Amino acid sequence: MRGAQDRVEHEKSEKDRGLKKFLIISVVLLIIVVIVSLVFALLHKNLSIGDKVALIRIEGPILDSKDTIDEIKDYVKDPSIKAIVLRVDSPGGAVAPSQEIYEEVRKAIAKKMVVVSMGSIAASGGYYIASPATRIIANPGTLTGSIGVIMEIPNLEGLMNKIGVKTEVIKSGRHKDIASVFRGINKEEREILQNVLDNVHEQFILAVSEGRKMLRDDVQRIADGRIFTGEQALKVGLIDELGNLEDAIKAAAKLSGIKGEPSVISKQEHFSLISLLRGKMPKELTDMFPSVKVKYLFAP
Repeated sequence: MRGAQDRVEHEKSEKDRGLKKFLIISVVLLIIVVIVSLVFALLHKNLSIGDKVALIRIEGPILDSKDTIDEIKDYVKDPSIKAIVLRVDSPGGAVAPSQEIYEEVRKAIAKKMVVVSMGSIAASGGYYIASPATRIIANPGTLTGSIGVIMEIPNLEGLMNKIGVKTEVIKSGRHKDIASVFRGINKEEREILQNVLDNVHEQFILAVSEGRKMLRDDVQRIADGRIFTGEQALKVGLIDELGNLEDAIKAAAKLSGIKGEPSVISKQEHFSLISLLRGKMPKELTDMFPSVKVKYLFAP
């Protein structure tokens, strides 16, 4: 009887030890999983410990502002981000998105240092969005400036006549079909459109004047659509210094008080249909479709 009782107690003790081992192993595995998950999250988000400089890339035609504005807002709110570098490599684009990005940069500089690094080209709308930054750095051969506005209106009237196709227009309002691609522009319509462009051009001049803290007349003298190299832009006050992206990152770190080599983070880009529709569509495809747009765009 005693032997049977000892065996039961022994088996119970073995089960208890086995359960304890199982619990210990489970806890250890859980801790390992948590640590690995944290490491993976840090690497996936390209984050690092300590004060950081955020890098935002604006490349290609500016057709939409949402992604850039969201990035700027996120980095402004993040206390570990001490400065923002905008890498601009764009010939410009639509007026409204350029103005929206400009406004967000202007708001950001009230809270953090914003340094612009210009790539191969940062002209027209590309310069517009850069102008309010704390500091603008360009390569000697960067093409920038192009402070002007352009409206391109295809005229398919001759082609339509050749193929025997005629459009019938029913409208309420004398100028409702102004800038129609199916006919030419008369003198009165040209004056109306020119006034629109002149107004948008004046908005560009004033934005640069305020962003760069230049006199309006000084900006107007160079706001005839001409482009400048980085070296030329430095002489007329459109940029602050010559340098590459690394120089811009170091300048941002120094201006924000980061000691030593700064940690740089940037958003990982993921291709999607939405990004394609928002501005990633190749210029060759967008040019296939006739349209009338007012643009801050350098288009040689």
